[in-house]
Amino acid sequence: MRFLKKWAYYFWSVFEIIGGIRNWPAMLGLLLRRKDVSEHEVILRNPPVRLAIRGGMDLWAVKETFLDKFYTKYGVAVQEGWMVVDIGAGVGDFSILAAYSHPSVRVIAYEPFAGSFELLGKNIATNRIENIFPFEQAVWSERGMVTLDQSTGEPLQISSNHVDEAEKSGGSRGVSAISLQDVLDKQTVERIDLLKLDCEGAEYPILMGASNETLAKVDRIIMEYHDLDEEHNHMTLSAALLDAGYRVFCWENIVHEDIGYLFATREG
Repeated sequence: MRFLKKWAYYFWSVFEIIGGIRNWPAMLGLLLRRKDVSEHEVILRNPPVRLAIRGGMDLWAVKETFLDKFYTKYGVAVQEGWMVVDIGAGVGDFSILAAYSHPSVRVIAYEPFAGSFELLGKNIATNRIENIFPFEQAVWSERGMVTLDQSTGEPLQISSNHVDEAEKSGGSRGVSAISLQDVLDKQTVERIDLLKLDCEGAEYPILMGASNETLAKVDRIIMEYHDLDEEHNHMTLSAALLDAGYRVFCWENIVHEDIGYLFATREG
């Protein structure tokens, strides 16, 4: 059944791209060139934004955010006046979706991977958005340094099976990291209306390492979760968030068994 759902989703995605992206011929071609990670531009129809991307993986993330609307479908639509924090902003797809049509929304975006951060800044400028504030930092359980795998953008402290390979190839890079409480303190934020995370496993130290006092200042969380092992998976994370006072909802990814979406809210 998963196999059929997977290929039905891929088939439907072709029509989504044709209907939602102006330069769809070039983008469909990009998906077929899996090794092409050079810079390209995707031009969306609605909203009419232009995003610089690197290859099919970035394009797929843009599709999931703008066309599939996964963060809205599984989470909540951003409202005027909200404070939004985007951890793992990538090239800026969710930040731009949140800020573009809501000028009173303030988005604080964190992206530690240098290549993605460069495109994040470029995309903010291209679309003339003034209410996104980007930072080239990681968010973690505590302030310090985090080592990233340059080839994947994954935090090596979580992806321990890749540490040796990354270090041998010279593919690791240390980046500055702050905690979720530091985000609140440094940005003088009293409450976060929506916290979005897509950070390749770093959701566990960020959320499970935060105190309940810190989490009490976060009203809603929408995230792509990554099941890693018996201690780091959506079930253990859900239990921690339930203990912190949230209602928690989870959905599996149609294609990948170890990935899905989690929404936590204090409403209702």
